[in-house]
Amino acid sequence: MSPVIESQEHKALRSAVAALGKRHGRDYDINTLWSEAAKLGYLGVNLPEAYGGGGGGIAELSIVLEELGAAGCPLLMMVVSPAICGTVIARFGTEAQKQEWLPGLADGTRTMAFGITEPDAGSNSHRITTTARRDGADWLLSGRKVFISGVDIADATLIVGRTEDARTGSLKPCLFIVPRDAEGFGRRRIDMELHSAEKQFELTLDDVRLPADALVGDEDAGLLQLFAGLNPERVMTAAFAIGMGRYALSRAVEYARERTVWKQPIGAHQAVAHPLAQAHIDLELARLMMQKAAYLYDSGDDVAAGEAANMAKYAAGEACVRAVDQSVHTLGGNGLTREFGLASLITASRVARIAPVSREMILNYVSHQTLGLPKSY
Repeated sequence: MSPVIESQEHKALRSAVAALGKRHGRDYDINTLWSEAAKLGYLGVNLPEAYGGGGGGIAELSIVLEELGAAGCPLLMMVVSPAICGTVIARFGTEAQKQEWLPGLADGTRTMAFGITEPDAGSNSHRITTTARRDGADWLLSGRKVFISGVDIADATLIVGRTEDARTGSLKPCLFIVPRDAEGFGRRRIDMELHSAEKQFELTLDDVRLPADALVGDEDAGLLQLFAGLNPERVMTAAFAIGMGRYALSRAVEYARERTVWKQPIGAHQAVAHPLAQAHIDLELARLMMQKAAYLYDSGDDVAAGEAANMAKYAAGEACVRAVDQSVHTLGGNGLTREFGLASLITASRVARIAPVSREMILNYVSHQTLGLPKSY
């Protein structure tokens, strides 16, 4: 199916999720919505049917997150639990790992966080200092992570560490499932100015002992397995941003239709109407790239999906910020009131520009990988 023209199944999914989001609205209870979305099969729509999922892909999961966001009730942990962790385990996990985790991730009864970012490395997997070393049949993990979402509610965290290659002596990334109550696994909540139901944490791993089967996939696969999770993360971040932008824009359009000054709605004035039209165009263009990225990833083209996912995340982040800003300006002073619910999005919209990778690093990726320009670092 072309990523440009949605199938009837995708349209039906979009409509059903939009109806769910509308019932919950901006003042949603995250636990209630998570449970209901799970029961309807939306949280695990991308996971294999053999393990309780919907048998779809990131294309379907991104529709779910976008439509919930457009209704004002996004579920940020969808980016992490089913999209990153579920995808990695489904593609590279052992049969035992799939049996243990995928049914729970699909029906929402279990969640998994994802830990890659470090204080001195950001998301640069080549500078990650969290290391795993063998101790008999076990692994010992030591290191620190920052800005890890939802660790307090997650049953486990998929930690990106590095192991030493016995042949070359160099370090390569590997993924480990670390249970929440593992000895030596500590967390400290980060005091964020951004108010969100999902909290952010700094993690410490002090010789956390894990069994051999905590390793996900092949020890020698390295970046292949890591980017199997990072590309869906970028697509889902784009969906999160597009949904938020659509929500803000819908509030502004509604206001512009009804707010009357000088005997006509303010939306009749081009100075108000044109910026809102531009915001809509930007969001639609970003969605097209997101759909292309999801299509490529679900088709198994990881290389092409990497480029498209980065571009989609960049475009959606920029479009979201512009849509939110213009929506606030359209409402004037009302745009900063709690009643209209837009002011908090001024901060939240910046997340899509910053995480999980900055727009500058995406520009580096495109300039190096796509355009073939030399690196500056």
